[in-house]
Amino acid sequence: MKTVLTLLTLVFALSACTTVKPWEKGNLAKNNMQGSPISQKTMLDNHIYFSKEGASGGGQAAGGGCGCN
Repeated sequence: MKTVLTLLTLVFALSACTTVKPWEKGNLAKNNMQGSPISQKTMLDNHIYFSKEGASGGGQAAGGGCGCN
């Protein structure tokens, strides 16, 4: 019985693996495919962004805060 359960678990685990084609990666990168955001991570990201930027507001712009974008 233990062997059968192990075999079934292995088969189900391996059947979920798939290769993503290059033209399908754009669909996986969409915001609605990222799952629900974690509020603590969002708060930490905002804190880091505002600390680097030296200002409040502005959203999710990239840059290190040195003004050399």
